[in-house]
Amino acid sequence: MTSPATHILRLLRWGRVLARHGALRGIENDRNAPKQVKRLVRLARLGTFQPRVPDYAGAFQAIGPAAIKLGQSLATRPDLVGEEAARNLLTLQDSLPPLPFAAIEQAIESGFGKPVSEMFLSLDTDPVGSASVAQVHRGITTDGRHVAVKVLRPGIREKFARDIETYEWAAAHLEAMGGEATRLRPRAVIDNFKRWTSRELDLRREAASASELADAMNGYAGYRVPDIDWDRTCGTVMTIAWIDGTKLSNLDALRAGGIDLPELAQRLVLSFLTQAISAGFFHADMHQGNLFVEADGTIAAIDFGIMGRIDRRARLWLAEILYGLTTGNYRRVAEIHFEAQYVPSHHSVDEFATALRAVGEPMRGKPVSELSVGGMLDGLFAITRDFDMQVQPHLLLLQKTMVMVEGLATSLDPEINMWDVSGPFVKGWIRDELGPEAALADRLRTDAETLLRLPELLRRIEDRFPAKGGAPEQRPLPEVELVWERRGDRRWPGYALALAIGGAAVWGAGALGWL
Repeated sequence: MTSPATHILRLLRWGRVLARHGALRGIENDRNAPKQVKRLVRLARLGTFQPRVPDYAGAFQAIGPAAIKLGQSLATRPDLVGEEAARNLLTLQDSLPPLPFAAIEQAIESGFGKPVSEMFLSLDTDPVGSASVAQVHRGITTDGRHVAVKVLRPGIREKFARDIETYEWAAAHLEAMGGEATRLRPRAVIDNFKRWTSRELDLRREAASASELADAMNGYAGYRVPDIDWDRTCGTVMTIAWIDGTKLSNLDALRAGGIDLPELAQRLVLSFLTQAISAGFFHADMHQGNLFVEADGTIAAIDFGIMGRIDRRARLWLAEILYGLTTGNYRRVAEIHFEAQYVPSHHSVDEFATALRAVGEPMRGKPVSELSVGGMLDGLFAITRDFDMQVQPHLLLLQKTMVMVEGLATSLDPEINMWDVSGPFVKGWIRDELGPEAALADRLRTDAETLLRLPELLRRIEDRFPAKGGAPEQRPLPEVELVWERRGDRRWPGYALALAIGGAAVWGAGALGWL
């Protein structure tokens, strides 16, 4: 168990780094920030020189790997870190200098318990990618297949565990301060972050996520997930098929290859919607470095450490919210927020609908280039405080990925209209999932499942309440308060006095010869 002093020292050390990058100024100027936090901030920046323009991304990069991942997740939370910080954190690049190949080779052999030469004919000594959690090398297996080998950095799990423990400690104390800190639910946010990173630090789970996504997207043309080499995958090493393609960020190469960029942008958006809304399981780290375009225009994805999952009910709400915002049905969007209990019931549905209209209407009728999912999300975040809306941690990854996808699609086609592309898809999915046929099928399935559970339910009831035996029931016995249950009772002086009087009476009776 780490001591509070250790947590405070870590926070102060990180605070010094943030201060040197000017990243604490926003907290000091935030009227909603707790006074205790502002005092800690002043102590952390004491004696440091703060640049005029804050560099939040640079600060998180300097702190370390866990902070890089935390910064990327905070980039979707303008309500928590402010719009300026959120925009800056979107530029945060997850890259570190590579480790020597000898350390990587040793990590592979330690993971499998056998020499690298027994698994690979060759393995490039220079990595093709080096990030905070792992680095990737190109190789050829002993059976001649070209693969990418992802290897965890040695000691990274322990470092993440130490840092996240301090995040949890800080979040618990911040939330206990009440007020705005409680509404933002920092403990739940860090818990979600912990779960995301724990999956990313186990490469077997990343391989399983890739396999699951491949199954979910099996019928979707133009999107591919590379095959997993399970025989060369363990907790610290993952081997997948090599992708021959062009990075999505290399627009000149894509144009030279005859790729239709506007069509590619639309397919990218629809592939994300298919994952998030149809499958409820989506790639949540869709930045430019993780997406390639093959010669035939197929989008190939890599790096499945961060995945999002949404249950069916939340997907139905999400689809209706998106469709309501695109069509201007703010009343229905407001009703969904109340049905989902995102907004406390003591607020007015009509007032919330008006607030949503203030967010949505300024974007209606604007040129395509000015429409923005990210802008819409920022507007929604702005009204959460007025309506006591708590943070919904299960939607944070979705919000982050929506902003990422919009940025990628806009880079491919600056004239793309996200609402026009997503509207027909969402409308069709709602029709299929909420139409009369779907409602009837859901009701029949639910009722049938309930009927099938009845026999087992009756057996459990009988086990819990068995038939009465031949002996008569015991009549209720009076409650007797036990002495050790009266701990803290303030009537003990009376009991002590009674004991003293009783003792004196016994002593006197003995002295008089009565006993």
